[in-house]
Amino acid sequence: MNSYERLTGLLASHGAAFRLIPHEPQGVTSPASRLRGHPLSQAAKCIVARVKVGKKVNRFVLAVVPGDRLVALDALRGMWGGSYVSFATRETAERLSGCPSGTIIPFSFRHDLELVVDPLLLAEPLIYFNAARLDMSIALDTRDYVRLAAPRVAHIVGAPLAEVG
Repeated sequence: MNSYERLTGLLASHGAAFRLIPHEPQGVTSPASRLRGHPLSQAAKCIVARVKVGKKVNRFVLAVVPGDRLVALDALRGMWGGSYVSFATRETAERLSGCPSGTIIPFSFRHDLELVVDPLLLAEPLIYFNAARLDMSIALDTRDYVRLAAPRVAHIVGAPLAEVG
């Protein structure tokens, strides 16, 4: 079973309020949000990060923030008392998430990929994200997201995109 089937099966079997949104293939948050027709702040931007917590020990984190924000990598490093933090390689992110790059869902089905979501995203009534496919997204009631994903909630947002660079 692929990640799309696993996710939609989970949502349907647990009575989640969601809808599928077919669209032109797109794996970048801002253009995908335009295709779906919602504010960027409602997009669940999903980033896999690697936190070095020991000489040969890494923790992998699925960090989820609003689409109009960056992930504060230092916040992730601090949460685990790590000495270093970086984005995971594309190959590692795809392997751990079970999704192609640009389609990573804000759910973790693995014990070695810890899910952390910023409360700023959870303040939105609906969240939107690619459904493990470039051509399909999901609009999901935020309460159902929290109930089914059971994320760790922590302040992990960085600067708004407009202020970067």
